[in-house]
Parts: sequence; structure tokens; C-alpha cells
Amino acid sequence: MTRNLIATCIVSIAFTGVGFAQGATSSAQTDAHYTQAQVKELALNAHAPEQYKALAGYYGQEQNRYAQLAAQEKIEWDRRSNQPIVSTLAKYPRPVDSARNLYEYYIYKASENKALEAKYSRMADQGAPVNAE
Repeated sequence: MTRNLIATCIVSIAFTGVGFAQGATSSAQTDAHYTQAQVKELALNAHAPEQYKALAGYYGQEQNRYAQLAAQEKIEWDRRSNQPIVSTLAKYPRPVDSARNLYEYYIYKASENKALEAKYSRMADQGAPVNAE
């Protein structure tokens, strides 16, 4: 019995390690991922079109990520909206309210990142800084 348990643990750890390694190589092959500090520093020190393109790419990825999160949260919001609520058990914020608020936040962040992507794309095309905010 303990042999089977130990074998199961070893196999599950091996599969987890393989999945992690595949995820690391696939993310390394895609565009670069920046930390908030790196993005802030790049935005402050950007002077070349390549740097503006990197910033535009970063904000484009973030916009796509937030749009995907918003789509997932919209599904959750719809699911929670269809659940019956007993008035004695209803508390604020209800799960449907939390899902709606999170959906609205993700939409806001996606539009914010879309505006930043457009700004840095214009800067990359012009090759000169545009009134940085």
C-alpha cells in the first residue's frame, strides 16, 4: 500500500516538473516579460523606437491578458447571476456583485493598457517622444 502511495507521489511530482519546464520554455520563446519596475524604468528612459516598440508590445500583451480575464469573469458573472438568492442569506457584497466588480476592473485595465499601447506605438512610429504621462 505504501509502495503505491510513494510511486504515485513520485509520478505526480515528475509530471509537475515536466509541465513547469514546458511552460518555462514556451514563455521564454514568446515576447519578453517585464516587471513593473522594469516597465517604469523603460518608460522613463526610452528614447529609441525599439524601446517604444517594446513598451507598446508589453502593453498590448497586458491588454490581451486583461481582456481574457474579463471574458472569464463575464462567464462567472453570468453563472452567478442565474443562481437563486434567498433574502435571509443575501449579504453584500454578493458573489454576483464581486464578479461584476472584477469584470469591470478587468475591462478598465484592458482599456487603460490599450491607450498606453497606442501611445507608445505612435511614439515608435514618430521616433520622437510624445508628451509622456
